[in-house]
Amino acid sequence: MRAATYDRYTTDLADVQVRNLPTPKVFPGSVLIEVRAAGVNPVDWKVMSGGLDSLLDAVFPVIPGWDVAGAVVDTGVDTPEFVVGDEVLAYARKDVLHEGTFAELVAVSAAHVARKPADLPWEQAGALPLAGGTALRTLDALEVSSGDTVLIHAAAGGVGSLGVQIAKASGARVLGTASPRNHDFLRELGAEPVEYGDGLADRVRELAPNGVDAVADFVGGQLDTTLRVLAEGGRHASTVDNTVAEHGGHIIWVRPDGTQTQRLADLAAKGDLTVPISATFGLDEVPDAFAASQKGHTRGKSVIVL
Repeated sequence: MRAATYDRYTTDLADVQVRNLPTPKVFPGSVLIEVRAAGVNPVDWKVMSGGLDSLLDAVFPVIPGWDVAGAVVDTGVDTPEFVVGDEVLAYARKDVLHEGTFAELVAVSAAHVARKPADLPWEQAGALPLAGGTALRTLDALEVSSGDTVLIHAAAGGVGSLGVQIAKASGARVLGTASPRNHDFLRELGAEPVEYGDGLADRVRELAPNGVDAVADFVGGQLDTTLRVLAEGGRHASTVDNTVAEHGGHIIWVRPDGTQTQRLADLAAKGDLTVPISATFGLDEVPDAFAASQKGHTRGKSVIVL
């Protein structure tokens, strides 16, 4: 099979090369997925630079990519949940960096796989699991429900834009930070936009004089603002700032979880969740996709399509 690979930890995007590799083994309790789309996430190129070496071992060559949507082409021993031909999606992170999703085929534990709604485009399905799972796990930790006022930092990004929609589907009022060029986009998602930068806490307080019930931080460096705008008894969480735990906040690290991914897919099927796609790239264009991700301030998600 063809796969994008790198042979060592590196920051040089030219080190990502497409090569032919053996078909992955289908281990017991797994499915072999023919990849149609795989979302690009900042963690993909951060991992390539060795950013998670303290947490995950790497077996080179490494195939990057943790998101996947595709069709089941084989099943492992004792995998009654799926049959060949099923259209699926998954957050396919494994315990070792080696066989990722930027490839024609990937084997994934059935417990991490969800069924793709028939009407959900492949690009959206492939971009949904990691970013959507991060947003969903964060909002679950914050116990967001109808009547809450929620502030989402970096609301126009890949995770934030999904968080806005999930919070809205829960019945919450959503305030979202973004640059002015993304304010109309946030309004389309149902959020009330707030310009980030100096004076952010004051601008939030103008919209929510009594403070907000919950804050989801998807960018980091926002703890001071978060603490200033939280109502008494308010909850907060961050996916990037470990210091929130010192102030009663939750630290979020999304897990592969087919049940969670199915919740996201079901929201998409109902029309409550749309994945904004910023760009698509072919397998030979993974370095270009990483370069685009590294620029930051991307609206929505980039996707590798096969």
